[in-house]
Amino acid sequence: MEEHLPQSLIFDILSRLTDSADLARCRVVSKTLNSLSRDVPSINLLCTLSRYQKSRSPATAHRVTPFKAIFYNLVSNYRKLESVSIGVDKSLGEIFYDDLEDERDDLCLTDVGFVKDWLPRVCGELRFLSISDFWIQSCWRKSDVLAVISSCCHRLIELELRNAWLTVDGLNPMPMLTKLTLEFIRLEDEDLNNVNNCFPCLQVLNLVGVGGLKEPKIHLLHLKNCLWTISNAPLSLAIYAPNLMKLELKCIKPKSLVLETPLLYDFHLSLEKANEVRIKEFQNLKNLQLESSSLCSLINIVPFGHTIKKLKVEALKSTEPTEMRRFDLVTLFNIFPNVSSLTLGPRAWSEAENHFHQEGLERMAVMKELKEISAYLVVDDIDATLSFIFSVLNKCPNLSDLALLIHCEVDSGISSRIVSRCTVDHPRVRWRWGMWKEGAEDTWVSVGI
Repeated sequence: MEEHLPQSLIFDILSRLTDSADLARCRVVSKTLNSLSRDVPSINLLCTLSRYQKSRSPATAHRVTPFKAIFYNLVSNYRKLESVSIGVDKSLGEIFYDDLEDERDDLCLTDVGFVKDWLPRVCGELRFLSISDFWIQSCWRKSDVLAVISSCCHRLIELELRNAWLTVDGLNPMPMLTKLTLEFIRLEDEDLNNVNNCFPCLQVLNLVGVGGLKEPKIHLLHLKNCLWTISNAPLSLAIYAPNLMKLELKCIKPKSLVLETPLLYDFHLSLEKANEVRIKEFQNLKNLQLESSSLCSLINIVPFGHTIKKLKVEALKSTEPTEMRRFDLVTLFNIFPNVSSLTLGPRAWSEAENHFHQEGLERMAVMKELKEISAYLVVDDIDATLSFIFSVLNKCPNLSDLALLIHCEVDSGISSRIVSRCTVDHPRVRWRWGMWKEGAEDTWVSVGI
């Protein structure tokens, strides 16, 4: 059938295949497909859970071609590669170390010997490289794969490494690299320092669940976008990035937090608390998302500035027995007077409502700039909730859009009464209604004006 199609069209179809295993199957169909497939510029090969299970079953193991052999055969038959992605499917992450009785390395994809066998053959034009390892096999095998990559991939622009224990011994500078993702990687502080030194032109850095760090520092002059999630509790962490514009930082209880990011525009900060915070005032911050068990303390000690227009806050559940001060709107609005859009998470709303019934909103500044609010409600007392909503509206004379998402377990009759009272008493506001549930997407059920 391919004989009746232009070769350019066949090549375009082959290039759109997202699984290189399908491409390998096409090669045995005809000489034309075999020849054209060699010019496809990318490889994307994943070891699935099904393949893994078959390779471990005594009944089927002898019929399963080793995953590394399949990949090596694919790589050896390409003329020019610009993108290589090899890894294990995420479902294999659900397999526990205790479930294995052997010490195989058949899926240890950051093994230096394996990488040296294929990477030097294809590195000439390589722009993108992604290796997602099998953590059970890689977690106790320290890998120098970064040194191998840096020694031959001189044109690499984007690099992704996942589920491995890495060392930076022998790492060479990679000035062309602009995007780096390290996910569920074991590193040490000195290793991260070498990353700073050897990847000086990084513009995008994603560090997700990178363990082993005690006092990590990021110092990158060209960095513009950073995602950093830390699952352990480091003594301190610091970011020095004069051109950083977007930062998502999630950590637990660092002893100290240092940020020198004067151009930051979009900031998502999630932490329980920090004993010492040293942050220079932001001059261009417009979008801010805060999650903390000490919200009031955080917004009082961090100089976020008065340029923020879009604000989202949520109170995290505290791991400590008591918190000295709960979240309230009076403090929030006095510190962020120029916000035009506000989102309140369920715990933030509940704490703010409780504070309102204790102390009211008399000390709250009039929010003339606020145009829209989105809030997640858990209704315990309908009259108390309505009183809080109407008091907020009185303090926000220019509020025109109010979206209320009511928890799905709240009685439908109560929800209907809230909708009716709000729309009748405040017809000038554009009301939007929805439902929310933990771990699920929000459901919008109606829009009213």
